[in-house]
Amino acid sequence: MQPFLTTLNIVLPVFAVIFLGGLLRLKGLIDSAFLRQANRLLYYILLPLLLFYKIGTADFESSFNAKLTLAMIAALSLGALSSYALGSILGCPAEDRGSFSQGAFRGNLAYVGLPIVLSAYGETGFTRAGLLMGCLVPTINLLSILVLLLPQRHSHPDRTWKLIRDQLLCNPLILGSLAGIVWSLCHLPMPGMAARSLHLITGATLPLALLAIGGAFSLQQLQGDLKQAGLATVYKLAAFPLLNLLMLQLFAVKGMDLGIAVLLSGTPTAAASYVMALEMNSNAQLTSSIIVLSTLFCAGSFTIMLTLLGLMNLLPT
Repeated sequence: MQPFLTTLNIVLPVFAVIFLGGLLRLKGLIDSAFLRQANRLLYYILLPLLLFYKIGTADFESSFNAKLTLAMIAALSLGALSSYALGSILGCPAEDRGSFSQGAFRGNLAYVGLPIVLSAYGETGFTRAGLLMGCLVPTINLLSILVLLLPQRHSHPDRTWKLIRDQLLCNPLILGSLAGIVWSLCHLPMPGMAARSLHLITGATLPLALLAIGGAFSLQQLQGDLKQAGLATVYKLAAFPLLNLLMLQLFAVKGMDLGIAVLLSGTPTAAASYVMALEMNSNAQLTSSIIVLSTLFCAGSFTIMLTLLGLMNLLPT
């Protein structure tokens, strides 16, 4: 009973804020224009600042786990490969195959993963998740481009190189994480005024991200082949976390790091997947449906994962 109560204490606050975002949208207190600007603010300013602040003020040597990072990169690579192969086996058309694969492995680490980890493991876990995320985002973006490119690899080469540049070299989340890592490795002091300012500014980041998810959620976005979307959702919320767990065991990752990795792997499909599918002329409608379904069912999958982690004594009591 205790592991389940611990799970509820972790999950309910996060999804209560998401629900509040949906309620505010329903009541007309926030609208599409607000959500569009909020997402821009989060992506370009708040989340990069949050990652820089948390990573930059952390002890990199004690917070970074090389085996954890390698295990997650290996699991992501295998997840992208296996989900793409599954799409081919299912007979997905070329324009659907990349969207199916991307939706099956690309999780919403920033908007959902970080709040869940913070709720489960506190500031220490959050810092470790931030460091891990800084290493994973380039891999995720590159794999997403590859699975979307493969079915139509001879089309739009100029657009492909632009995406690689934007998603790998100019991505604000990557730049914020890298700046924090350099700051931490150089053991640079964080001036008191700067630290207090960043603490105040970044304090709004995760609540705003959760509100934005709830405000943007709409069942009207369920379009296209729901069978394909449903299978990709099952892969994302069930098969992919299991794949990560196996890889983590293979790399002998234990304790809190294992719990953080499993939670991050179980996040719903990232909203950025829709934009990338549009850019790569893939099936954006299928991507939209996977995002909605995985977001809708992730509260249940997180409850199961956290309960299992509690039974494994991998959650704080």
